Amino acid sequence: MLRLSIPPVWWIPLLISLVSIALQGLGLDTTLRYSREGVAQGQLWLLLTGNLVHLGWSHLWLNLAGLAMVWWFFDTEFSIAQWLWVLVISALSVTVGLYLLDPHLIWYVGLSGLLHGLFIAGGIRLLGRDTRFAILLLLLFAAKLGWEQLFGSLPGTSDMAGGPVVVNSHLYGAIGGGIAVSFLLVREKLAPATSSSS
Repeated sequence: MLRLSIPPVWWIPLLISLVSIALQGLGLDTTLRYSREGVAQGQLWLLLTGNLVHLGWSHLWLNLAGLAMVWWFFDTEFSIAQWLWVLVISALSVTVGLYLLDPHLIWYVGLSGLLHGLFIAGGIRLLGRDTRFAILLLLLFAAKLGWEQLFGSLPGTSDMAGGPVVVNSHLYGAIGGGIAVSFLLVREKLAPATSSSS
């Protein structure tokens, strides 16, 4: 009998994919999207769920392909607990950033901002193992973020997503990923000193 062996860390993107597909299939995109008014009224779960719902199926498949790419590049860079930390911090950085810094934005959906956080975190972590490749990835990513801030979304991305791209979500997610991985790196540097002194 054929048994499919999935590395434990890959259960995270699989679960995210299944939840996102289920939410889209159930038509909960409007109910669970990040809504400025909803958050202001205390619906704080929208800060997380807004990252899991999408404009439509094309937007969903595009983001899930991005999620698979991030995991393919960086799956071994973090433990399951560390990945969950980076996920939560990146997701909250997107929506809290939009809430605090983009008051004109009424609602937001999609994984793309979160994916930018995962990519930055993975790239920074990779610096210690494959410096040249990591620097190349991070420079390309920084160029993409710079383009978006200066000129708007990359040509064709709005058409592929099925709606306008909120480029600031990418910037806030990337910042969140950088913060999350920096915390992990500092914690790891302090851990030997703490254990040796005890």
